[in-house]
Amino acid sequence: MEVLSQKQTTAWAEVDEQGRLILPPEVARQYGLNPGSKVRLDEGTNFVRLHRPVTHLTKVYIEPTVDCNLDCITCFRNAWEQPMGRMTEETFESILNGIKQMNPMPSVYFGGIGEPLFHVKTIEWIRRIKELGVKVELITNGTTLTEKKSRQLIDAGLDVLWVSLDGATAEGFGDVRLGAELPLILENLRRLFRMRSGGHFPKPEIGVAFVAMKRNINDLPKIIQMGQTFGAKYFSVSNVQPATEEMQADRLYTRTMRNIAYMPSPMLPKLSLPKMDFNEDTQAALTEAFNSGCNVSFAGNNWGGANDVCNFVESGTLSIAWTGNVSPCWPLMHTHTSYLHGKPKLSKTHVIGNVREKTIEQLWLDPAYVSYRERLHNFVFAPCTFCGGCDLSETNEEDCFGNEDFPVCGGCLWAQGIIQCP
Repeated sequence: MEVLSQKQTTAWAEVDEQGRLILPPEVARQYGLNPGSKVRLDEGTNFVRLHRPVTHLTKVYIEPTVDCNLDCITCFRNAWEQPMGRMTEETFESILNGIKQMNPMPSVYFGGIGEPLFHVKTIEWIRRIKELGVKVELITNGTTLTEKKSRQLIDAGLDVLWVSLDGATAEGFGDVRLGAELPLILENLRRLFRMRSGGHFPKPEIGVAFVAMKRNINDLPKIIQMGQTFGAKYFSVSNVQPATEEMQADRLYTRTMRNIAYMPSPMLPKLSLPKMDFNEDTQAALTEAFNSGCNVSFAGNNWGGANDVCNFVESGTLSIAWTGNVSPCWPLMHTHTSYLHGKPKLSKTHVIGNVREKTIEQLWLDPAYVSYRERLHNFVFAPCTFCGGCDLSETNEEDCFGNEDFPVCGGCLWAQGIIQCP
């Protein structure tokens, strides 16, 4: 079964005599396409894209704690006034029981604002969820990944371990992740790499999460090379979302953010580029082409990517804070301040309910929450990331399109593909 799960296959659908599209049962199950499901369609030149139904829950983000042993310059904790704390066993039991009741059961990702391994119960909770037979991921700063914890994570059955690495030198890394030592983290990762069992698909797989800034973007190639020394299989790169005024100077997307609103416009000329080497011969020309004001496709794929798309909703996820409060996405778990177009923006938390009061399924299928996710599919919000000029863009409470149903998401950089989570 392990080999089959790694193999990429082509699935075929059929059209019956009534003109109905019949999908293979395994595909329908995988994407939650159950009888009665409402599915959004997008039309392309040679394809029709079916979105996942908003009723299909695929992944649950669990935040064990907001406590951390580091003081990173990129962290939202630099600009918030939120209570610190750790998830109780009672809250976790509610989550575990809620997952058990779902069919199919969603995968689980341990991560949030704090360091998950700073909670003494996290590894035990990983083991208990793995006993349900679902995929489990964890993100860590790698500082406390001792030999004992590495063995415990391997024995617990962790599927993917993500580690945050934001610099390829000890000095540069230490400037971002205050209190961390890069050589120690690399030693921890290489030891875990050696400790994993043999075979073609050892667990946990290892991924690297990199927050790109002006100060460290040139380290990215070295980070990828470094990852090969401890068997990294995944590399996830995100931009920084400035939590302080000073961090704005480190952004790499000032022009990109201004271009978001018009990149996919049908009124613009279309530029189709083939695959080619990206090196000193082509870099200058391709850079100008990408910024030419055209809709650019690269080997048939839109270079600009999707705009006005909530990947948390598209992927069928929800987030559970250490308090047990359920939010639609990771950014809405906690009230925090960031900066948009040189001005502070206050993003207020949005809570659907608490797992100690209702089951995950009850919260997920709450009519108001389903309606909210449908609204995000349509994304009829003001283009605050492109404009950002009025006072309404300074919070996520309402916008100039007349949206007064909190929250509004026009200023969300995740929805524009600028910031992304592993």
